Amino acid sequence: MHHEVTSLRTSTAALSSGSSPLPTRKIGSFDRAAIKRVLDIVAAAGGLVILTPVLLLVAAVIVCDDRFPVLFRQWRVGKNGRLFQLLKFRSMGANLPGSEITARRDARVTRVGKVLRRLKLDELPQLWNVIKGEMSLIGPRPEVPAFVDFSNPVWNAVVRTRPGITDLASLVYRNEEELLEGRENPEIYYREVVLPAKLELNLYYLQNSSFWLDLKLLMLTVRYSLFPAGFDPDKVKLIFTDRRVTIESSGALKRSLCQICHSSLFTVRRLVKRKSLKS
Repeated sequence: MHHEVTSLRTSTAALSSGSSPLPTRKIGSFDRAAIKRVLDIVAAAGGLVILTPVLLLVAAVIVCDDRFPVLFRQWRVGKNGRLFQLLKFRSMGANLPGSEITARRDARVTRVGKVLRRLKLDELPQLWNVIKGEMSLIGPRPEVPAFVDFSNPVWNAVVRTRPGITDLASLVYRNEEELLEGRENPEIYYREVVLPAKLELNLYYLQNSSFWLDLKLLMLTVRYSLFPAGFDPDKVKLIFTDRRVTIESSGALKRSLCQICHSSLFTVRRLVKRKSLKS
């Protein structure tokens, strides 16, 4: 674990000193980014269709609790530094002034907003950002312009990739609001402590990105969104940065996927058999 963290910090220091950028990864003759983009579109479109009842229910609850608007739009820094409007379900009172950073017990957060933020349901509209090509399912979370320093080579490496709905940093810091609670100045603490730690994790992801890493991040994000009580940031970080744990967890993930596939096939066969018997 110490070796992995030291390596991660060395990479951050190397980029800060202006050394060579991260290499572009390819799978055979296909650009990995192109393959990932196709998967993003298919998954995001499928997610919007499947989750339509949930999206409509959340929208209705927001309107009943605090009227319109349903969506919250905020300018974020996207790929290659381009600005785009990130979408969220509105979890705060409309047009209220305040900091860009939200700590727990922030008075601006509505009753419904507290639930949405805890379960991360407020992030679901970003599936539309994915379809538009502004975001990916997995990738460094986009920041507001005020926190992005383009004079820093680390930031330049991070914004070269398409930002995502979830990533290792946002997963490890999913309880960020609790960390900021009680700080004398949450915005300064975020800028000086939390954000540099997130950038280190972003670099780790960029240097080690793979299909299995993305799938693992996606599954853990869903798991801790549905069951946030079992979340342990140190355990999550260990899963990704300790090679021994990573190998074991990858094996467990593959076995789980195989079991799901076998169960699905068995269910389909049973249904086909029943239908043929009835006919």
